[in-house]
Amino acid sequence: MTRTLTFQFFLFCFSLTAWGQGKLNASQSTTRSASRAAIRKNPYGELPLGAIKPQGWLREMLVRQKNGATGNLDKLYPLVMNERNGWLGGDGDQWERGPYWIDGLLPLAYMLDDQELINKTKPWVEWAINSQQPDGYFGPSKDYSSEPGLQRDNSRDWWPKMVMLKILKQYYSATNDKRVINLMTNYFKYQLKELPKKPLDHWTYWARYRGGDNLMVVYWLYSITGDKFLLDLGDLIHKQTFDYTNAFLHTDMLSKPGSIHCVNLAQGIKAPLIYYQNHPEKKYLDATKKGFADLRKYNGMAHGLYGGDEALHGNNPTQGSELCSAVEMMFSLESMLAITGDISFADHLEKIAFNALPAQISDDFMTRQYFQQANQVMATRQVRNFGDNHGGTDVCFGLLSGYPCCTSNMHQGWPKFTQNLWYTTADKGIAALVYAPSEVKTTVANGINVTINEETNYPFEERIKFALITDKAVKSVSFPFHLRIPEWCTKASIKINGNTWQEANGNQIVTINRTWQSGDLVELELPMHVSKNVWFENSISVERGPIVYGLKIGEESKLVKNDKDPIDYGSSYVEVRPTTPWNYGLIPVPDNKLAEAYKVEKRGPVSPFPWNLDSAPIQIKTRARRIPSWGLYNESAGQLPYSSIYNLEIGAEEEITLIPYGCTNLRISQFPVVRK
Repeated sequence: MTRTLTFQFFLFCFSLTAWGQGKLNASQSTTRSASRAAIRKNPYGELPLGAIKPQGWLREMLVRQKNGATGNLDKLYPLVMNERNGWLGGDGDQWERGPYWIDGLLPLAYMLDDQELINKTKPWVEWAINSQQPDGYFGPSKDYSSEPGLQRDNSRDWWPKMVMLKILKQYYSATNDKRVINLMTNYFKYQLKELPKKPLDHWTYWARYRGGDNLMVVYWLYSITGDKFLLDLGDLIHKQTFDYTNAFLHTDMLSKPGSIHCVNLAQGIKAPLIYYQNHPEKKYLDATKKGFADLRKYNGMAHGLYGGDEALHGNNPTQGSELCSAVEMMFSLESMLAITGDISFADHLEKIAFNALPAQISDDFMTRQYFQQANQVMATRQVRNFGDNHGGTDVCFGLLSGYPCCTSNMHQGWPKFTQNLWYTTADKGIAALVYAPSEVKTTVANGINVTINEETNYPFEERIKFALITDKAVKSVSFPFHLRIPEWCTKASIKINGNTWQEANGNQIVTINRTWQSGDLVELELPMHVSKNVWFENSISVERGPIVYGLKIGEESKLVKNDKDPIDYGSSYVEVRPTTPWNYGLIPVPDNKLAEAYKVEKRGPVSPFPWNLDSAPIQIKTRARRIPSWGLYNESAGQLPYSSIYNLEIGAEEEITLIPYGCTNLRISQFPVVRK
């Protein structure tokens, strides 16, 4: 059975551009205009929205978003997304959910050149711009009495404005509409005046933890206008934002359950490096690195995220991980990659994008889970060991199951991932730092137009082809082409026009400096090998390249009509139950014997949509033993057996099949190890 759970449902990367912010008019494909030099020269810069187009399976993913909830949330969720929304001038929902939706819908619309979707975004953009008051404030400004299913208070809270600022930044990148610059300039003057009296946490505490999102747009605007007051505002915003630098370097926050909200952490982890652009002190780099290391140590899971349901909650693989955490952490990693050029951020970004993200959203993009579990053996309505339980619906696939913030926010994941496959470079070249089938149109050298087609079935296959096309009048052009070699790759091979150019070890960026001609072909081979990682209770994950592999579990899905609390959790949701055993332990294998013990099988051509049980392009066969004492607890996998328990009762050795994590609804991805 596939993961298409439709049934009856209708459902920026930011990087501060150090050498100039490109703009893409609707009638243009690659024109980049020069801008004022920014604070610090970052190694990589953002391309105009629309310059990068998805191809292959990635385009299919975005088309499914268009046909699913992203393109139809106004119809699927009219209580919040209709004309009553405060961001359309109405008396309905005034807070984050409307902007959340447009933050994903707008980049999707321009990437697909879809006029219908663009038209859906326009009322939101126009109302936001036209709402600006003489003092510089913009957005909803009137609170209303409580109404079930709506957030009608705290209309002047700083936090929702931060989401709309991200939207307007993307809109400007796509259209070059100068009204955006005027609005932001006036609003930031308003902030500089008002924040001393009404700080970020004046209305709610969310803005204090998410101030980095505000700061990055302030610095982006400075890169265009050079208005010095923006640097003063940046310092003030940083001062009022939660001090992540100190928390990561000098406190035990990341080792303490419940210490911070999981989405605040996903957004805030980039804050030190956002500020670093104007204050390039080593402590901000050190804090970020230590933050990620501690997050992995105390809360990390195989899929690239961490236990947070909703506050930080350790690394037991049955703890939940929120969908908002996935898309916000991806955006943070995209931002930090451009600022630093540190490819560990690209590796981490791919880990989330190719594992956690597709597993948490149905194939038709109509339903999603609020929380996912790394070891997930039942997706049913049941109160689990989560810090927050929403009627027990948190792991069900639904439009509103769990909590509606993810219904509104999940849409940014794949569009912004697409936007950050390619970057401009400080040396007037082009960089492919994250890999997926795509096409990019940009300018290199001294304004020469080029198109590069990236043909690949990565992450399922190892080969990536880059075909260069120039204007007919251009005989040749010299520019550097940056390619990332992931840390997991032992030895990569790069060919140019069929000839081996270089072999390269992993964990580096290789730069090809040469004179190019139209038709040149670069082939990047990234050999993938089976590896393992150690997690909670010495459990192990099985990995190959950027993909984590989970146990293939038979499943049955059931649509449940929700008559109990439809306003809170939707009129229906889908439960998924196992039809085959799941309680397996892996047999210990030395690292140098992994290739013998884990047999990789390719199942034919990669499907246009490979992210489900039936279409999984690769599987791994290995031997395992069942553990009879490892059973269910509150419809989750019970206490994970410690690897390896002496004298543990185990079953006979048998063959099991592992498939990519992102293709599963149910899975074990962190296995106990049992003795032979």
